[in-house]
Amino acid sequence: MTSNGANFLWFLPTSGDGRYLGTDLCARPPQLDYLRQIAQAADDLGYFGVLLPTGKACEDSWMVAAALAPLTERLRYLVAVRPGLLSPTLAARMTSTLDRLSDGRMLINVVTGGDPAESRADGVHLDHDERYAVTREFLDIYRRLLRGEEVTTRGQRLQVEGAQLARGPCQPMGPPIYFGGSSDAGIEVAAELVDKYLTWGEPPAQVAQKIATAATAAARKGRSLSFGIRLHVIVRETSEAAWAAAADLISRLDDKTIAAAQQAFARMDSVGQQRMAALHGGRRDRLEISPNLWAGVGLVRGGAGTALVGDPPTVAALIAEYEALGIDTFILSGYPHLEEAYRFAELVFPLLDIADTTGSRRLASVPNRTAPSRAHTSPVVETALPQVGQ
Repeated sequence: MTSNGANFLWFLPTSGDGRYLGTDLCARPPQLDYLRQIAQAADDLGYFGVLLPTGKACEDSWMVAAALAPLTERLRYLVAVRPGLLSPTLAARMTSTLDRLSDGRMLINVVTGGDPAESRADGVHLDHDERYAVTREFLDIYRRLLRGEEVTTRGQRLQVEGAQLARGPCQPMGPPIYFGGSSDAGIEVAAELVDKYLTWGEPPAQVAQKIATAATAAARKGRSLSFGIRLHVIVRETSEAAWAAAADLISRLDDKTIAAAQQAFARMDSVGQQRMAALHGGRRDRLEISPNLWAGVGLVRGGAGTALVGDPPTVAALIAEYEALGIDTFILSGYPHLEEAYRFAELVFPLLDIADTTGSRRLASVPNRTAPSRAHTSPVVETALPQVGQ
Protein backbone atom coordinates (compact mmCIF):
# COMPACT_ATOMS: atom_id res chain seq x y z
CA MET A 1 0.00 0.00 0.00
CA THR A 2 1.04 3.60 -0.46
CA SER A 3 2.82 5.13 2.50
CA ASN A 4 0.26 7.91 2.95
CA GLY A 5 -2.82 5.77 2.48
CA ALA A 6 -5.46 5.97 -0.22
CA ASN A 7 -8.54 8.13 -0.67
CA PHE A 8 -11.94 6.45 -1.01
CA LEU A 9 -14.87 8.24 -2.62
CA TRP A 10 -18.47 7.05 -2.90
CA PHE A 11 -21.04 7.65 -5.65
CA LEU A 12 -24.25 9.69 -5.66
CA PRO A 13 -26.84 7.95 -7.89
CA THR A 14 -28.40 11.05 -9.42
CA SER A 15 -30.17 9.00 -12.10
CA GLY A 16 -31.83 6.72 -9.56
CA ASP A 17 -30.95 3.73 -7.42
CA GLY A 18 -32.34 0.31 -6.60
CA ARG A 19 -31.71 -3.28 -5.61
CA TYR A 20 -31.69 -4.72 -9.12
CA LEU A 21 -30.19 -3.68 -12.45
CA GLY A 22 -32.31 -3.23 -15.53
CA THR A 23 -35.73 -3.09 -13.84
CA ASP A 24 -37.92 -0.65 -11.95
CA LEU A 25 -38.56 -3.25 -9.24
CA CYS A 26 -37.55 -1.76 -5.85
CA ALA A 27 -36.33 1.38 -7.61
CA ARG A 28 -35.53 4.61 -5.78
CA PRO A 29 -35.80 7.95 -7.59
CA PRO A 30 -33.01 10.51 -7.12
CA GLN A 31 -34.91 12.69 -4.69
CA LEU A 32 -32.91 15.24 -2.75
CA ASP A 33 -33.72 13.65 0.60
CA TYR A 34 -32.36 10.29 -0.52
CA LEU A 35 -29.20 11.83 -1.99
CA ARG A 36 -28.78 13.74 1.28
CA GLN A 37 -28.89 10.50 3.24
CA ILE A 38 -26.12 9.02 1.10
CA ALA A 39 -23.97 12.16 1.27
CA GLN A 40 -24.30 12.47 5.03
CA ALA A 41 -23.55 8.78 5.50
CA ALA A 42 -20.43 9.12 3.34
CA ASP A 43 -19.41 12.19 5.33
CA ASP A 44 -19.84 10.49 8.69
CA LEU A 45 -18.24 7.21 7.62
CA GLY A 46 -15.01 8.86 6.50
CA TYR A 47 -15.23 8.77 2.71
CA PHE A 48 -13.02 11.40 1.11
CA GLY A 49 -15.74 12.60 -1.25
CA VAL A 50 -18.54 11.68 -3.62
CA LEU A 51 -18.69 11.50 -7.40
CA LEU A 52 -21.68 13.16 -9.06
CA PRO A 53 -22.21 11.71 -12.55
CA THR A 54 -23.25 13.63 -15.64
CA GLY A 55 -25.43 12.79 -18.62
CA LYS A 56 -28.98 13.17 -19.86
CA ALA A 57 -30.31 10.59 -17.37
CA CYS A 58 -28.78 12.39 -14.38
CA GLU A 59 -29.82 15.34 -12.27
CA ASP A 60 -27.46 18.26 -12.82
CA SER A 61 -24.29 17.64 -10.82
CA TRP A 62 -23.67 21.31 -10.00
CA MET A 63 -27.15 21.88 -8.61
CA VAL A 64 -27.00 18.72 -6.51
CA ALA A 65 -23.55 19.59 -5.13
CA ALA A 66 -24.70 23.10 -4.25
CA ALA A 67 -27.72 21.68 -2.42
CA LEU A 68 -25.75 19.06 -0.46
CA ALA A 69 -22.52 20.85 0.39
CA PRO A 70 -24.08 22.88 3.25
CA LEU A 71 -25.51 19.65 4.71
CA THR A 72 -22.11 17.97 5.09
CA GLU A 73 -18.94 18.93 6.92
CA ARG A 74 -15.85 17.33 5.36
CA LEU A 75 -17.14 15.60 2.24
CA ARG A 76 -15.70 16.71 -1.10
CA TYR A 77 -17.78 16.88 -4.27
CA LEU A 78 -16.34 15.57 -7.54
CA VAL A 79 -18.44 17.54 -10.04
CA ALA A 80 -18.43 17.22 -13.82
CA VAL A 81 -17.25 19.95 -16.19
CA ARG A 82 -18.23 19.36 -19.83
CA PRO A 83 -15.99 21.12 -22.40
CA GLY A 84 -18.06 22.00 -25.42
CA LEU A 85 -21.21 22.56 -23.34
CA LEU A 86 -19.77 25.34 -21.15
CA SER A 87 -17.41 28.16 -21.95
CA PRO A 88 -14.19 27.92 -19.93
CA THR A 89 -14.80 31.33 -18.35
CA LEU A 90 -18.31 30.45 -17.17
CA ALA A 91 -17.06 27.08 -15.91
CA ALA A 92 -14.28 28.83 -13.98
CA ARG A 93 -16.76 31.21 -12.34
CA MET A 94 -19.05 28.34 -11.39
CA THR A 95 -16.11 26.39 -9.99
CA SER A 96 -14.74 29.34 -8.05
CA THR A 97 -18.13 30.15 -6.55
CA LEU A 98 -18.95 26.62 -5.43
CA ASP A 99 -15.42 26.10 -4.11
CA ARG A 100 -15.78 29.20 -1.92
CA LEU A 101 -19.28 28.30 -0.78
CA SER A 102 -18.16 24.79 0.18
CA ASP A 103 -15.00 25.99 1.97
CA GLY A 104 -12.68 24.38 -0.56
CA ARG A 105 -14.43 21.01 -0.93
CA MET A 106 -14.66 20.98 -4.71
CA LEU A 107 -13.03 18.45 -7.03
CA ILE A 108 -13.46 18.66 -10.80
CA ASN A 109 -14.15 15.74 -13.13
CA VAL A 110 -13.55 16.75 -16.75
CA VAL A 111 -15.85 14.73 -19.02
CA THR A 112 -15.25 15.00 -22.75
CA GLY A 113 -18.15 12.68 -23.62
CA GLY A 114 -18.21 9.36 -25.44
CA ASP A 115 -21.71 9.08 -26.88
CA PRO A 116 -22.00 10.95 -30.21
CA ALA A 117 -25.81 10.74 -30.15
CA GLU A 118 -25.99 12.38 -26.72
CA SER A 119 -23.44 15.00 -27.78
CA ARG A 120 -25.49 15.89 -30.87
CA ALA A 121 -28.61 16.16 -28.72
CA ASP A 122 -26.71 18.73 -26.64
CA GLY A 123 -25.66 20.64 -29.75
CA VAL A 124 -22.09 19.31 -29.92
CA HIS A 125 -21.36 18.07 -33.45
CA LEU A 126 -17.71 17.06 -33.15
CA ASP A 127 -15.96 13.78 -33.74
CA HIS A 128 -13.88 12.00 -31.11
CA ASP A 129 -10.54 13.74 -31.62
CA GLU A 130 -12.17 17.14 -32.15
CA ARG A 131 -13.84 16.84 -28.74
CA TYR A 132 -10.45 16.23 -27.13
CA ALA A 133 -8.97 19.17 -29.02
CA VAL A 134 -11.70 21.37 -27.54
CA THR A 135 -11.02 19.87 -24.11
CA ARG A 136 -7.34 20.76 -24.39
CA GLU A 137 -8.02 24.41 -25.24
CA PHE A 138 -10.76 24.57 -22.62
CA LEU A 139 -8.50 23.27 -19.86
CA ASP A 140 -5.69 25.62 -20.75
CA ILE A 141 -7.98 28.64 -20.25
CA TYR A 142 -9.89 27.17 -17.30
CA ARG A 143 -6.81 26.22 -15.27
CA ARG A 144 -5.13 29.57 -15.82
CA LEU A 145 -8.22 31.46 -14.71
CA LEU A 146 -8.53 29.41 -11.52
CA ARG A 147 -4.87 30.12 -10.77
CA GLY A 148 -5.48 33.86 -10.87
CA GLU A 149 -4.20 34.71 -14.32
CA GLU A 150 -5.67 37.12 -16.81
CA VAL A 151 -6.07 35.15 -20.00
CA THR A 152 -6.02 36.26 -23.61
CA THR A 153 -5.71 33.47 -26.14
CA ARG A 154 -6.83 32.73 -29.67
CA GLY A 155 -6.96 28.99 -30.15
CA GLN A 156 -8.37 27.20 -33.17
CA ARG A 157 -11.65 26.59 -31.34
CA LEU A 158 -11.74 28.87 -28.30
CA GLN A 159 -10.78 32.53 -28.02
CA VAL A 160 -10.96 34.81 -25.00
CA GLU A 161 -9.69 38.35 -24.43
CA GLY A 162 -8.85 39.77 -21.02
CA ALA A 163 -10.62 36.95 -19.14
CA GLN A 164 -10.14 37.01 -15.37
CA LEU A 165 -12.01 35.93 -12.25
CA ALA A 166 -13.25 38.70 -9.97
CA ARG A 167 -12.98 36.32 -7.01
CA GLY A 168 -10.81 33.25 -7.00
CA PRO A 169 -11.53 29.81 -5.55
CA CYS A 170 -10.92 28.86 -1.95
CA GLN A 171 -8.21 26.41 -3.02
CA PRO A 172 -5.31 28.66 -4.13
CA MET A 173 -4.51 26.78 -7.37
CA GLY A 174 -8.11 25.76 -7.95
CA PRO A 175 -9.72 22.37 -7.25
CA PRO A 176 -7.78 19.27 -8.37
CA ILE A 177 -8.73 18.17 -11.87
CA TYR A 178 -9.69 14.52 -12.42
CA PHE A 179 -9.95 13.13 -15.94
CA GLY A 180 -10.40 9.82 -17.71
CA GLY A 181 -9.67 9.03 -21.33
CA SER A 182 -8.33 5.75 -22.72
CA SER A 183 -7.65 6.90 -26.27
CA ASP A 184 -4.34 8.35 -27.44
CA ALA A 185 -5.99 11.79 -27.63
CA GLY A 186 -7.30 11.45 -24.08
CA ILE A 187 -3.96 10.36 -22.67
CA GLU A 188 -2.24 13.34 -24.29
CA VAL A 189 -4.72 15.73 -22.65
CA ALA A 190 -4.18 14.04 -19.30
CA ALA A 191 -0.41 14.16 -19.63
CA GLU A 192 -0.42 17.90 -20.19
CA LEU A 193 -3.27 19.38 -18.20
CA VAL A 194 -4.83 17.27 -15.42
CA ASP A 195 -3.89 16.25 -11.89
CA LYS A 196 -5.42 12.79 -11.51
CA TYR A 197 -5.85 10.31 -14.33
CA LEU A 198 -8.79 7.93 -13.89
CA THR A 199 -9.44 4.49 -15.29
CA TRP A 200 -12.45 2.25 -15.11
CA GLY A 201 -12.02 -1.06 -13.30
CA GLU A 202 -10.17 -3.21 -15.77
CA PRO A 203 -8.11 -6.22 -14.63
CA PRO A 204 -4.88 -5.25 -12.87
CA ALA A 205 -2.60 -6.11 -15.80
CA GLN A 206 -4.56 -3.83 -18.12
CA VAL A 207 -4.63 -1.05 -15.52
CA ALA A 208 -0.87 -1.36 -15.08
CA GLN A 209 -0.36 -0.95 -18.81
CA LYS A 210 -2.62 2.09 -18.96
CA ILE A 211 -0.91 3.74 -15.99
CA ALA A 212 2.51 3.17 -17.56
CA THR A 213 1.37 4.72 -20.84
CA ALA A 214 -0.07 7.80 -19.13
CA ALA A 215 2.94 8.21 -16.83
CA THR A 216 5.33 8.02 -19.78
CA ALA A 217 3.30 10.60 -21.72
CA ALA A 218 3.32 12.95 -18.72
CA ALA A 219 7.07 12.50 -18.20
CA ARG A 220 7.68 13.55 -21.80
CA LYS A 221 6.04 16.85 -20.89
CA GLY A 222 8.00 17.22 -17.66
CA ARG A 223 4.98 16.39 -15.51
CA SER A 224 3.75 13.60 -13.25
CA LEU A 225 0.24 12.30 -12.64
CA SER A 226 -1.54 10.61 -9.78
CA PHE A 227 -4.01 7.84 -10.54
CA GLY A 228 -7.52 6.79 -9.56
CA ILE A 229 -9.91 3.97 -10.43
CA ARG A 230 -13.70 3.72 -10.67
CA LEU A 231 -15.18 0.45 -9.38
CA HIS A 232 -18.32 -1.06 -7.92
CA VAL A 233 -18.07 -3.19 -4.79
CA ILE A 234 -20.05 -6.19 -3.58
CA VAL A 235 -18.71 -7.21 -0.20
CA ARG A 236 -20.32 -9.53 2.34
CA GLU A 237 -19.14 -11.39 5.44
CA THR A 238 -18.44 -14.47 3.31
CA SER A 239 -17.41 -14.90 -0.32
CA GLU A 240 -20.42 -17.15 -0.89
CA ALA A 241 -22.77 -14.41 0.25
CA ALA A 242 -20.98 -11.83 -1.92
CA TRP A 243 -21.29 -13.92 -5.07
CA ALA A 244 -24.94 -14.62 -4.25
CA ALA A 245 -25.50 -10.85 -3.98
CA ALA A 246 -23.83 -10.33 -7.37
CA ALA A 247 -26.11 -12.90 -8.96
CA ASP A 248 -29.14 -11.33 -7.29
CA LEU A 249 -28.23 -7.89 -8.64
CA ILE A 250 -28.73 -9.06 -12.24
CA SER A 251 -31.39 -11.67 -11.49
CA ARG A 252 -34.16 -9.55 -13.03
CA LEU A 253 -32.27 -8.92 -16.27
CA ASP A 254 -33.58 -10.52 -19.45
CA ASP A 255 -31.62 -11.10 -22.64
CA LYS A 256 -33.56 -8.42 -24.53
CA THR A 257 -32.52 -5.74 -22.05
CA ILE A 258 -28.88 -6.82 -22.20
CA ALA A 259 -28.89 -6.84 -26.01
CA ALA A 260 -30.41 -3.34 -26.14
CA ALA A 261 -27.78 -2.04 -23.75
CA GLN A 262 -24.90 -3.58 -25.64
CA GLN A 263 -26.25 -2.14 -28.90
CA ALA A 264 -26.35 1.30 -27.32
CA PHE A 265 -22.76 0.97 -26.09
CA ALA A 266 -21.58 -0.18 -29.53
CA ARG A 267 -22.61 3.13 -31.10
CA MET A 268 -20.29 5.04 -28.79
CA ASP A 269 -16.84 6.20 -29.87
CA SER A 270 -15.40 6.05 -26.34
CA VAL A 271 -12.32 3.82 -26.28
CA GLY A 272 -12.88 3.28 -22.56
CA GLN A 273 -16.42 2.05 -23.18
CA GLN A 274 -15.18 -0.25 -25.93
CA ARG A 275 -12.63 -1.72 -23.51
CA MET A 276 -15.33 -2.23 -20.88
CA ALA A 277 -17.65 -4.00 -23.33
CA ALA A 278 -14.86 -6.24 -24.60
CA LEU A 279 -14.29 -7.63 -21.11
CA HIS A 280 -17.48 -9.70 -21.23
CA GLY A 281 -18.94 -9.32 -24.72
CA GLY A 282 -22.44 -9.06 -23.30
CA ARG A 283 -22.33 -12.71 -22.18
CA ARG A 284 -23.50 -13.91 -18.78
CA ASP A 285 -20.99 -16.79 -18.80
CA ARG A 286 -17.92 -14.48 -19.03
CA LEU A 287 -18.48 -12.18 -16.08
CA GLU A 288 -15.60 -13.05 -13.74
CA ILE A 289 -12.95 -11.40 -15.92
CA SER A 290 -10.18 -11.66 -13.32
CA PRO A 291 -10.16 -13.28 -9.87
CA ASN A 292 -12.99 -11.63 -7.89
CA LEU A 293 -13.43 -8.89 -10.54
CA TRP A 294 -16.95 -9.22 -11.93
CA ALA A 295 -18.31 -7.48 -15.03
CA GLY A 296 -22.02 -8.10 -14.50
CA VAL A 297 -22.81 -4.43 -13.92
CA GLY A 298 -21.53 -3.65 -17.42
CA LEU A 299 -24.18 -5.84 -19.02
CA VAL A 300 -26.59 -2.89 -18.86
CA ARG A 301 -24.71 0.04 -17.38
CA GLY A 302 -22.49 2.37 -19.38
CA GLY A 303 -19.15 3.54 -18.06
CA ALA A 304 -17.86 1.74 -14.97
CA GLY A 305 -19.09 -1.83 -15.29
CA THR A 306 -16.97 -3.97 -12.98
CA ALA A 307 -17.17 -4.81 -9.29
CA LEU A 308 -14.85 -6.20 -6.65
CA VAL A 309 -16.68 -9.21 -5.21
CA GLY A 310 -15.81 -11.14 -2.08
CA ASP A 311 -15.42 -11.17 1.66
CA PRO A 312 -13.64 -8.25 3.37
CA PRO A 313 -10.08 -9.68 3.27
CA THR A 314 -10.46 -10.60 -0.40
CA VAL A 315 -11.73 -7.15 -1.39
CA ALA A 316 -9.05 -5.44 0.69
CA ALA A 317 -6.38 -7.57 -1.01
CA LEU A 318 -7.66 -6.57 -4.45
CA ILE A 319 -7.56 -2.91 -3.45
CA ALA A 320 -3.97 -3.41 -2.26
CA GLU A 321 -3.12 -4.95 -5.64
CA TYR A 322 -4.36 -1.84 -7.44
CA GLU A 323 -2.55 0.38 -4.94
CA ALA A 324 0.68 -1.43 -5.73
CA LEU A 325 0.23 -0.36 -9.36
CA GLY A 326 0.11 3.31 -8.33
CA ILE A 327 -3.61 3.86 -7.69
CA ASP A 328 -4.14 6.24 -4.76
CA THR A 329 -7.82 7.08 -5.24
CA PHE A 330 -10.76 4.67 -5.37
CA ILE A 331 -14.19 5.90 -6.50
CA LEU A 332 -16.64 3.23 -5.41
CA SER A 333 -20.33 2.41 -5.57
CA GLY A 334 -22.73 -0.42 -4.83
CA TYR A 335 -26.43 -1.15 -5.00
CA PRO A 336 -28.35 0.23 -3.20
CA HIS A 337 -25.90 3.03 -2.55
CA LEU A 338 -27.03 3.98 0.93
CA GLU A 339 -26.76 0.49 2.42
CA GLU A 340 -23.61 -0.38 0.50
CA ALA A 341 -21.82 2.78 1.69
CA TYR A 342 -22.32 1.53 5.25
CA ARG A 343 -21.45 -2.07 4.42
CA PHE A 344 -18.15 -1.26 2.70
CA ALA A 345 -17.10 1.13 5.46
CA GLU A 346 -18.02 -1.31 8.23
CA LEU A 347 -16.44 -4.39 6.68
CA VAL A 348 -13.48 -3.13 4.64
CA PHE A 349 -12.34 0.25 5.97
CA PRO A 350 -10.81 -1.34 9.11
CA LEU A 351 -8.56 -3.41 6.79
CA LEU A 352 -7.33 -0.43 4.75
CA ASP A 353 -4.78 2.32 5.17
CA ILE A 354 -6.94 5.37 4.53
CA ALA A 355 -5.49 8.81 3.89
CA ASP A 356 -6.67 11.37 6.41
CA THR A 357 -6.43 14.94 5.17
CA THR A 358 -6.99 16.36 8.66
CA GLY A 359 -3.55 15.08 9.63
CA SER A 360 -4.48 12.10 11.80
CA ARG A 361 -5.42 8.48 11.15
CA ARG A 362 -8.88 7.26 11.86
CA LEU A 363 -10.96 4.16 11.23
CA ALA A 364 -14.41 4.74 9.89
CA SER A 365 -17.14 4.29 12.47
CA VAL A 366 -20.86 3.99 12.04
CA PRO A 367 -22.53 7.32 12.79
CA ASN A 368 -25.37 7.82 15.23
CA ARG A 369 -27.46 9.43 12.53
CA THR A 370 -30.15 7.00 11.42
CA ALA A 371 -31.49 7.41 7.90
CA PRO A 372 -35.27 7.33 8.02
CA SER A 373 -37.12 4.80 5.95
CA ARG A 374 -39.14 6.40 3.20
CA ALA A 375 -41.52 5.23 0.53
CA HIS A 376 -40.59 6.50 -2.96
CA THR A 377 -42.77 6.94 -5.99
CA SER A 378 -42.08 7.55 -9.71
CA PRO A 379 -39.10 5.19 -9.79
CA VAL A 380 -36.09 6.08 -11.91
CA VAL A 381 -33.51 3.38 -12.58
CA GLU A 382 -30.40 2.85 -14.62
CA THR A 383 -31.66 1.60 -17.95
CA ALA A 384 -30.04 0.38 -21.13
CA LEU A 385 -29.12 3.97 -21.93
CA PRO A 386 -25.45 4.58 -21.07
CA GLN A 387 -24.49 7.28 -18.62
CA VAL A 388 -21.41 9.39 -19.21
CA GLY A 389 -18.66 10.20 -16.77
CA GLN A 390 -19.49 7.60 -14.15
